Amino acid sequence: NTVDRATQLAGPAFDASAWEVWPYLTVGASLYIVDEETRLWPEKLRDWLVANAITIAFIPTPLLETMLGLDWSGALALRTILTGGDKLHHYPTPSIPFELVNNYGPTENTVVTTSGVVPVREQNNHPHIGRPIDNCCVYILDRHLQPLPIGVWGELYVGGSSLARGYWNRPDLTLERFIHHPLIHAGRLYKTGDLVRYLPEGNIEFANRFDTQVKIRGFRIELSEIEVVITQHPLVRDVVVLLREDRPGVKYLAAYVVPKQDYPKPEDLQQFIKEKLPSYMVPASFTILEAFPITPNGKVDRKALPLPALESNSASSEPRTANEAILVKIWQDVLGLRQVGIYDNFFALGGESIIAMQIITRANQAGLKLTPKQLFAHQTIAELAAIAVTTTVTQAEQGVVTGAVPLTPIQHWFFEQDSPEPHHFNQAVLLEVPAEIQPEFLQQAVQQVFLHHDALRLQYVQQDGEWQQRHGDIDATVPFQVVDLSNHAATEQQKAIADHGNAEQRAIDLCQGVLMRVMLFQLGNHNPGRLLVVIHHLAVDGVSWRILLEDLSMAYQQLEHRKAIALPPKTTSFKEWAIRLQEYAQDSQLYSELDYWLRPAVPIVSLPVDYPVVAGANTVASRATVSRTLTVEQTRALLQDVPSAYNTQINDVLLTALVQSFAQWTGSSVFWVHLEGHGREDLFTSTNLSRTVGWFTSLFPVLLNLTGIDHPGEALKFIKEQLRQIPQRGIGYGILRYLSCDGEVPKKLRSLRVPEVSFNYLGQFDPTQLAAGWQYTQEYSGDLHSPLGQRSHLLNVNGLVAEGRLKLEWNYSQNIHRTRTIEDLANAYMTALDGLITHCLSPEADGYTPSDFPELNMNQAELDEILSELEF
Repeated sequence: NTVDRATQLAGPAFDASAWEVWPYLTVGASLYIVDEETRLWPEKLRDWLVANAITIAFIPTPLLETMLGLDWSGALALRTILTGGDKLHHYPTPSIPFELVNNYGPTENTVVTTSGVVPVREQNNHPHIGRPIDNCCVYILDRHLQPLPIGVWGELYVGGSSLARGYWNRPDLTLERFIHHPLIHAGRLYKTGDLVRYLPEGNIEFANRFDTQVKIRGFRIELSEIEVVITQHPLVRDVVVLLREDRPGVKYLAAYVVPKQDYPKPEDLQQFIKEKLPSYMVPASFTILEAFPITPNGKVDRKALPLPALESNSASSEPRTANEAILVKIWQDVLGLRQVGIYDNFFALGGESIIAMQIITRANQAGLKLTPKQLFAHQTIAELAAIAVTTTVTQAEQGVVTGAVPLTPIQHWFFEQDSPEPHHFNQAVLLEVPAEIQPEFLQQAVQQVFLHHDALRLQYVQQDGEWQQRHGDIDATVPFQVVDLSNHAATEQQKAIADHGNAEQRAIDLCQGVLMRVMLFQLGNHNPGRLLVVIHHLAVDGVSWRILLEDLSMAYQQLEHRKAIALPPKTTSFKEWAIRLQEYAQDSQLYSELDYWLRPAVPIVSLPVDYPVVAGANTVASRATVSRTLTVEQTRALLQDVPSAYNTQINDVLLTALVQSFAQWTGSSVFWVHLEGHGREDLFTSTNLSRTVGWFTSLFPVLLNLTGIDHPGEALKFIKEQLRQIPQRGIGYGILRYLSCDGEVPKKLRSLRVPEVSFNYLGQFDPTQLAAGWQYTQEYSGDLHSPLGQRSHLLNVNGLVAEGRLKLEWNYSQNIHRTRTIEDLANAYMTALDGLITHCLSPEADGYTPSDFPELNMNQAELDEILSELEF
């Protein structure tokens, strides 16, 4: 009425300012404009309201909540305070002399849509937002746009006379958010994106916006749920919780707390929340503030909230026990991260199966008995430490292993290739080493590592057409040469290293001598030297190299410091593993896998070729390579951000891109591929292969099918599920094919078509495990395989992460494919991979698959139906 004194406090960009001006002026009331110095200062604003005898005021919700606890005894004229613009958390106390009216209204339905008086009494739920005002209508609908009953959460849709026409020059957004009325088929409604429900008395309770959902460590959560719990603490007046990512790839929950009077301790808040919420919803930091920063519109300025002091406040993610502290240090070292929390997910940090092996190795060395299977099932340090068994050093045989050794499946596969020069099939590493490295110490270290790892002493003999292996002489010596190239020019040095390397690669003899050769190149002028280590593939694999080079580096450092060489204890010998595989090959449980390996055949399209394929054309001599590399940022996203979208592992993503790119090339979305695994599976409780050297690789055929699947998220989920169906990570295939005593089983498996493509992700190679000055190089050091040999596939695709970048190599025969063809294929693959990464980083990327809930035993459609019912 005309005697009322009202305020104009909201900024002109806030639609509430129109609500403050015109209702009062049109009835002849007085309008008081608040000065800038007063409008955002709670105490000054209260005093200004009292001094000007204001009767009605609008105060934005965040600012109001800082003022409710003030002394209002002098506000005799103040009759009503209107609030809105944000969620109201608190009820007025009985001592408040004015009526508090809570209002809700998106700008698209200017200015107010619902309104209601907030009762003085405290209730369990938050203050309601009232009922629709005159000429406005509201609907609470489910995802099918059907009305929901009282008490059921749904999305709020609003309409009426004040509904906007749409967004200026944004017809796409207008079409998305302003929908045709689904119930009366006339008029329009605005889709607010707000989660609400009807209360029994007809008022509406506001929960939060749908876009306050965040995903952390694979869980989708509502930040408002955490805020509700924290505000229940007796010392907390208000709180804001954010998902922060102050360092790339490191996401954490940060809580900002305004106390009532006494300051709560962060550890007390943490314990209070732990009793009410799961661990993944406990903030990693608690920052105590006297008041929240406020925007000119009176809302909390979330961008102005300070950077949390994580080092002092991250109690919820810091190790609490000795086991957790050990595992945190191991994860930091192996994953190459400066900060790891006990609730961080292994795969979300970029972990994969080979890194898991390294972590298990170090945990066992530290006295924690763990297995890779446990790490895959318990993917956080908190969970893993709880099940770790403290043990003494491994009980494996520490003496010299001697005698005959059965061939393993991958060794049978090698000899099955019937290479004309089986002696020349190696793996090699060329390291850059310090110029001052001492050859005599290095030679001693090499010899000690050779003696420590028994598989390096394997020798072979062919009897009656069958290859056999046994451990060679314990007194054997590793050939070790020092080559002085200091008088050569740089280009000549590279050629000399290649020439010497080729000679070393050809010098290994399976039947005589040892399977390992070492050469040190001195380059002069204080330039770092080069250390070449060549080992026949029959005795080494990718995981073994990490063990060998770590031990070699360690042994050299010990000698350099005038200490006796003391290498970590041995784990289960290669010989024992081979014997256990032979025994396992007769286990009836293994034969249940046959249904998977012998599934009904589906049409498989042969790879297109550029030249006619004639017998003997696919030679090692004709091999060429096309390489492609991701950027450091893309690789980081692939390893650390992408997994959380669909709970995937890196192999799931790499293989999805592979199927997509080959489908473009061949025209078929059915892909038949040989996959390689590390082969060190937890088949036996009494074995530990974490520090065992040998060739353990598993090789098995897999059918991947993306027929009819175009959406990137659906493609990822389909490939993920197909890979999860592989029994025991594929190790059973080789055991059945090469070790089974049932002659029909190997015969059936040999009848399967051999895939034309192989894929192998080798993991992450990190030089931090080597001594200072030792690092990997990409320089050529000779041919690993005899040029006379035949390649086993038309295409070999190999990937690894080195120096922070994913590198993919496409090996092909120039007798069969043109370089341009493989370059086009590799480019298509990188495009597909980039598309998957981009999709997984988008807000729409989110979903689960049946393998995430193995106990439910349901298919994707059934799971999607259940999850859809949980949306609200």
